[in-house]
Amino acid sequence: MLRITELRLPLDHAEDALRSAIVARLQLADAAELIDFHVFRRGYDARKKTAIVLTYTIDCTLRDEAAVFARFPKDHQIRPTPDTGYRFVGHAPADFHADGGGEVHRRPLIVGFGPCGLFAALILAQMGLKPIVLERGKDVRQRTKDTWGLWRRSELNPESNVQFGEGGAGTFSDGKLYSQISDPRHLTRKVLTEFVKAGAPEEILFVSKPHIGTFRLVSMIEKMRADIVALGGEIRFEQKVSDLLLEPDADGVRHVRGVTLASGEQIRTDHVVLALGHSARDTFAMLHERGVHMEAKPFSIGYRIEHPQGVIDRARFGPNAGNPILGAADYKLVHHAKNGRSVYSFCMCPGGTVVAATSEPNRVVTNGMSQYSRNERNANAGIVVGLTPEDYRQDRGGSGPVNPLDGIAFQRFWESRAFELGEGDYRAPGQLVGDFIKRQRSRTLGDVEPSYKPGVHLTDLAQKDRGSLPVYALDAIREALPAFERQIKGFSMPGAMLTGVETRTSSPLRITRGRDYQSLNVRGLYPAGEGAGYAGGIMSAGVDGIEVAEALGADLLGVAQP
Repeated sequence: MLRITELRLPLDHAEDALRSAIVARLQLADAAELIDFHVFRRGYDARKKTAIVLTYTIDCTLRDEAAVFARFPKDHQIRPTPDTGYRFVGHAPADFHADGGGEVHRRPLIVGFGPCGLFAALILAQMGLKPIVLERGKDVRQRTKDTWGLWRRSELNPESNVQFGEGGAGTFSDGKLYSQISDPRHLTRKVLTEFVKAGAPEEILFVSKPHIGTFRLVSMIEKMRADIVALGGEIRFEQKVSDLLLEPDADGVRHVRGVTLASGEQIRTDHVVLALGHSARDTFAMLHERGVHMEAKPFSIGYRIEHPQGVIDRARFGPNAGNPILGAADYKLVHHAKNGRSVYSFCMCPGGTVVAATSEPNRVVTNGMSQYSRNERNANAGIVVGLTPEDYRQDRGGSGPVNPLDGIAFQRFWESRAFELGEGDYRAPGQLVGDFIKRQRSRTLGDVEPSYKPGVHLTDLAQKDRGSLPVYALDAIREALPAFERQIKGFSMPGAMLTGVETRTSSPLRITRGRDYQSLNVRGLYPAGEGAGYAGGIMSAGVDGIEVAEALGADLLGVAQP
């Protein structure tokens, strides 16, 4: 097949216009030369609001592909369609995990069942390696009930919440399925294909910014879990890993030999995938105590901001706001403040809600979530400020590397402060944008009814000696909001809502690994996904899970790593 990129048509084009445009673009003398075509990607260009155009990537089946291609030797928008099919590194023999002879101990363990653990388990199961998954939280439906317990009744279950449980933190998010990672092997296509098999709408295969939403994710995760089990995998919920079993070889190199659970049970294995979420703080502390190599890394902190969705739609799409093809508008913003800080929008959720995302008692954490329909009244996004490890170093003025656990201490401080400012009961501190810019306390709501549950307590987010963020972050955000107004009309409207705090934008540390995906100083240990510092979001975490599973499978099967 041939692939055409950047085929542009008006937003309101007729249904048969696409075929005609393909015939014209390929300069086909006879329309019958085009046997078939399908849309690989559809996006839009909204730079001119009154004339928004759709941009297509099309794969075409032609009667004489070679002859057509020969007419466009230097046209980079007409090329052969790449092979996006997935190929396994190998498959285990049928008796690979037979009892006896020590083979059973080679069964790989996966710690964590978020997007990374899910795809690591799926790939290993499809390779015939029958993985065991250990998830500290509950299955996705029981976990959903516990999460609603916090949102509706201010009752937190520290082991079953937005952060912990089947599906990971991505289950309660916008369900975004796009990423800016380099993907020369088209592994994102494997992720999308598996999601469609599990019940996701087929449009995620071709829209430029695919998303699913929480309700659909729940049933999809259950279907994928069933597939893993049918292939010989095993999923164990409420199984918290409390320790690693490590053993040095004759050369002093440490190898993983299994894990210890909180119950005291030990599970022996030579291969462990650490698919932790970014909030597995107690597990990070255990790994650090065991001497697993890790390092501090940058992350960001800030607030959630809410606007009426209609304000964002009109600012982005003008008279085309509300067009069903365009859907609810999103945005991506960045501002470089005078104090040297970068402020940017994070995890923008069109037509969504702000949610309570803490996993620890007496702390407040915010995040954003959307359903597939994206039809809630507000748009929300994180407005966050970038940090370096030196910003959160606990031994102020110290030298040498920053303690990898210092970022967790920093997050906890501001999450506890937010709990205090919210007056307890897991309410979040909030302030109107106009009052925040004017440095005055908010006392009544404006144009936005805040969506955060259990509720918002109006206050001054920047009050002296008791602010909700460091002063440099407050100053940078206060400067950025009017700057964002120049890009999105209405962004700094006085009645927009700021809700604090957003602290868990990414893992504050990296469990470092080599090119073979194994820990730098523990053989057989595979740090993976967002918690290990190698992903950010559902798609990149899923891809990392695939790559780690391939590396582990290659080692077990004695084949070359891809």
